[in-house]
Amino acid sequence: MRDRLTAMLVLFTLGMLVAGAGAAAGAPGDSSASVPDDAARATFAGGCFWCMEAAFEKVDGVYAVTSGYTGGTEVDPTYEQVSTGTTGHAEAVEVRYDPVRIGYDELLEVFWRHIDPTDAGGQFADQGPQYRTAIFYHDDEQRARAEASRDALAVSGRFDGPIVTDIVEAGPFYLAEEYHQDYYQKNPGCYESYHWNSGRGPFLERVWGDETAPTETAPTEMAPADTTARETDDELSERLTPLQYYVTQESGTERPFDNAYWDNERAGIYVDVVSGEPLFSSTDKYDSGTGWPSFSRPLEADNIIEQEDSTLSMPRIEVRSAGADSHLGHVFPDGPEPTGLRYCINSAALRFIPVADLQKEGYAEYVSLFE
Repeated sequence: MRDRLTAMLVLFTLGMLVAGAGAAAGAPGDSSASVPDDAARATFAGGCFWCMEAAFEKVDGVYAVTSGYTGGTEVDPTYEQVSTGTTGHAEAVEVRYDPVRIGYDELLEVFWRHIDPTDAGGQFADQGPQYRTAIFYHDDEQRARAEASRDALAVSGRFDGPIVTDIVEAGPFYLAEEYHQDYYQKNPGCYESYHWNSGRGPFLERVWGDETAPTETAPTEMAPADTTARETDDELSERLTPLQYYVTQESGTERPFDNAYWDNERAGIYVDVVSGEPLFSSTDKYDSGTGWPSFSRPLEADNIIEQEDSTLSMPRIEVRSAGADSHLGHVFPDGPEPTGLRYCINSAALRFIPVADLQKEGYAEYVSLFE
């Protein structure tokens, strides 16, 4: 379990380890073939690189954002080494951008609006030198602009404490493991939960409110997260329990009356254990007597796929999640009114979020269901 997640007061286990991740940290530079050779380069450390990558990739004029490690002396560091806080490296992002469409000053503004520049010990739930904030300049002009930007922020009155973000010369940048790249797109549910529960989301909301940096895409114009960029089998087998993997990835079935939610009577919603997609609500849950969680209808119909299943002698209708393509269970025409349907779902495919946690976990839109 990684440090940042144990520091969070969360309800889920992420458990992403390096073994089998499939990408070596190593050679400095950018691996994206879509980045022009003359693209400008900027490097920032703002705590968790998942969050910084998500922030900069939404900016018009940015070609690519890569998560990695920089600022230390260890050559080709791994996540395990950096996370000890002893390598001198910080989690960072390298931004490749078109200086004609966006200037370095605008990138600095995006950076300041996504961190707490007054925290010298780390960022939010992630504490330690590996989570420090820093601007790594690539030339004297970037250094001068970064210092001017920092000084302007210091006198703006936006923050109560002094600005402690380092401004240092850029050195070698080592790519982070592949499962860290575009994490916010591969695992949108887990990412959003982490972003809020780590304290970053509430802090930015309190300090900046609805303000966005001028170069950022407005929320109404943002492209939806790419839920088709799924984790590999190796990554899922590391993150999920053996039963969760068996059910969701191998279309298995757990034992009746011996699973997490068959008799759960708490109010809340059930989301996909893989992606966090909202699937079912306790308001539609009932005791079917089968020993599995049963629902009369889905919470979000668009998040459910129903397809014919002929693996047994009697044809059935399988239920899968639309985003993660997780096997959930089956639906039968013997449920209660008004739908007459019984969605018989495996607990291992679900994660339950109680009403009290809906807002902080990023599901505030469903609170009204229980008022």
